Amino acid sequence: MKKTYSQPKEAVTREWYVIDASSQIVGRVATEIATKLIGKHKPTFTSHIDGGDYVVVINASKSKLARNKATTKKYYSHSHQPGGFKEKVFEDVLVSQPDRIIREAVFSMLPKNRLRTERMNRLKIFSGSEHPYAQHLSKE
Repeated sequence: MKKTYSQPKEAVTREWYVIDASSQIVGRVATEIATKLIGKHKPTFTSHIDGGDYVVVINASKSKLARNKATTKKYYSHSHQPGGFKEKVFEDVLVSQPDRIIREAVFSMLPKNRLRTERMNRLKIFSGSEHPYAQHLSKE
């Protein structure tokens, strides 16, 4: 009988990546972020083990969408109360909650399993170019 063994959590080495989202299309940036969070860029990738890295996204407020989606793409929310359905256009969300745009795009690109919340916890999004994780990036 064959037995397969998974790596212990201590064996996973995590690195920190900074991705600048200024003047880039949200979908392209989200694909790159999802790849880093899952760990597909590593030679030790295994689908059932969370071996991804930390990702810091800066300049989220300067991201954009392709073609005319900036006026047609809508974000929905519901307060779970009667009449609590709300929708906002991309341009309004970009002003009020720029991190929500990238967070929702990445969230929908990750595999729908139990590792998704752990991977999303390693995603740090900032609307400006300043972030408090410089000490993790100084080793490079």
